[in-house]
Amino acid sequence: MTLMTPLISSNCRVCYVREPSRDTASANTFAQLVAASCVRPGKKTFNRHSLLGSLSGFSAIRCGSLQPNMTENGVNSHRERVLTTDTMNPNVKKVEYAVRGPIVQRAVQIEKELKAGAKKPFSEVIKANIGDAHAMGQRPITFLRQVLALCTYPELLNDNKFPEDAKNRARRILQSCGGGSIGAYSASQGIECVRQDVARYIERRDGGIPSDPDNIYLSTGASDAISTMLKLLVSGEGHTRTGVMISIPQYPLYSAALADLGAVQINYYLSEERCWSLDVSELRRALNEARQHCCPRALCIINPGNPTGQVQSRQCIEDVIRFAAEEHLFLMADEVYQDNVYADGCEFHSFKKVLFEMGPKYSDTVELASFHSTSKCYMGECGFRGGYMEVINLDPEVKVQLTKLVSVRLCPPVPGQALLDLVVNPPEPGEPSYATFIKERTATLSDLAHKAELTEQILNTVPGISCNPVQGAMYSFPRINIPERAVKEAKEKGQAPDMFYCMKLLEETGICLVPGSGFGQREGTYHFRMTILPPTDKLKILLGKVKEFHQKFTEQYS
Repeated sequence: MTLMTPLISSNCRVCYVREPSRDTASANTFAQLVAASCVRPGKKTFNRHSLLGSLSGFSAIRCGSLQPNMTENGVNSHRERVLTTDTMNPNVKKVEYAVRGPIVQRAVQIEKELKAGAKKPFSEVIKANIGDAHAMGQRPITFLRQVLALCTYPELLNDNKFPEDAKNRARRILQSCGGGSIGAYSASQGIECVRQDVARYIERRDGGIPSDPDNIYLSTGASDAISTMLKLLVSGEGHTRTGVMISIPQYPLYSAALADLGAVQINYYLSEERCWSLDVSELRRALNEARQHCCPRALCIINPGNPTGQVQSRQCIEDVIRFAAEEHLFLMADEVYQDNVYADGCEFHSFKKVLFEMGPKYSDTVELASFHSTSKCYMGECGFRGGYMEVINLDPEVKVQLTKLVSVRLCPPVPGQALLDLVVNPPEPGEPSYATFIKERTATLSDLAHKAELTEQILNTVPGISCNPVQGAMYSFPRINIPERAVKEAKEKGQAPDMFYCMKLLEETGICLVPGSGFGQREGTYHFRMTILPPTDKLKILLGKVKEFHQKFTEQYS
């Protein structure tokens, strides 16, 4: 009688070996071969290859559904992987990015479940987790897309459907590209004519304060330039390690980049009670505490704010510049939402403009890098990854190193550079595209202003939710009251209370928001971030569902 004997390896994989007989000699030989093949000092893997070779006198092994480790080409290998979570860069494991974290991953799964016919208490997932304007239904600006179409397919320059000003912009851009194609590499710092246009745009914006194209670095969105500048700033070990001051709540790019670089994150808190304003006394507190364990070298400001939607006053910006000068800090001004200002009495002031208006005492000494992007404002062209950085008072030798560093990446995406050129060099009065451009731009920003006000009004009608005015940018960051029973249950599940709240909101309503804990918040407070970008009718549905859920959640856990 032929028997099947299970062989259980030390890592729980099971193989069955057919034995030709059960006489004592065969059984003993069989057992010895199994023992020799399965047990190897210092190894936890099942040596299937050795066993197969040793059991040549026996029938072939039939493996169950649990297979031994195999390489991609099907050949067994016992060599340990070179790259494991134990051997990889430990800084990478510290990186977190809440905007595309577990909530969003679950939202994607739910979308697939709905498409597969799963029954849910809702028919769609509404993603309000990220400032992706076009994904939320915002329409592209006609002029921008016309010129990009012409640059991408120059044969369209012969088509009379395109206005002459769009064609002229496209010809100028193409003439600056290698081979007359946006498929060619550009200079590492960016196309020269685009940098010239960016410099002229900055001069117009700042009331005539000069801007040097050689201080302009085009980038893969603002994020790339911010990460590059942080890379230049970080040095030292132990107590001399670079510390970088970032606002709390913050945009997770900063904490992620600092973790990746092994820098020290220095938190300073915005004042929620005063509409997320910035107080220099809080900056000083954070700085003095940090100096006990690191070397603070940079101060990052996001204005208008993400995730908090505030617009800092001119007086606040002056105070920050004085503080940076006194404490010898490098200033990084993230100004990607500079066109997104909605609230009465609020106005965008660029850090560069204020710096130079404060006089040579500051404009000749304070080191500043400011950032802008094509992804926000009225454009919303996130996917093209266009952006720029302007550096002021940068040491000439460091500037050489910066240019070297960006050259390693060859160049920013050329279509993104072309798009940026159109943002800083839009249609002028009298040109064919001007009227349509102004109409679309105004309509987009007016719609965002209306939705900012609507979001604040509706959320503030919900007991247990308080929302500051959305003065600018594209987000609200309301504070939510979470009952103690819910806090306890969340901690039992190993979750932050606002993560627990947002996950239940997603599962029950299909609304995808980001918990405030992903951005940082004062201990004992809870928030969520939501974008105001969905179309007005869908935004009303979203806010209505949040209101209904919060009331139900509060009743359930009170």
